[in-house]
Amino acid sequence: MEPREREPARDVPAGEPRFLADAMLGRLARWLRLLGFDVAYDDAIPDAELARRAFEEGRVVLTRDRALPEEWRLPRVIVLQSESTREQLRELARVFPLQDAARPFARCSRCNAPLEGAAPEAVAAHVPPRILATQSRFRRCPACGRVYWEGSHVERIRRALDQVWRDD
Repeated sequence: MEPREREPARDVPAGEPRFLADAMLGRLARWLRLLGFDVAYDDAIPDAELARRAFEEGRVVLTRDRALPEEWRLPRVIVLQSESTREQLRELARVFPLQDAARPFARCSRCNAPLEGAAPEAVAAHVPPRILATQSRFRRCPACGRVYWEGSHVERIRRALDQVWRDD
């Protein structure tokens, strides 16, 4: 299914969408995770496993492969046209209310797990001393251990997303 202007996705579960991005959409998967969406991604997953997993987990497949929906008869699939991550976000926002449903920086961009708050002393061994001296709020991934804080990169990400939403 190709996204159309402001139409709801066909056969998409109600509530917050859960996505499964195929191997061509790793950057999009990371950006969607930064927005707080549950996005499964494995760059080595074969199509048969992708189809099985999407069905079993109730996920919407995101792909650029036009043959995938027909070959595997997937009911919940969005075929994105653009190669640009920003344009892919815009395409997806025409189908899902991404901007309204976003919970920025709530998930690990690396492994997709929901982040948990962490005290500075709990992450002291994992962040540079200058960060401990300037930051008081931290989040940690309980799955992979990655530590997050609001550095200058967060403002760059917000500006990029503002541009995505504004240009839509």
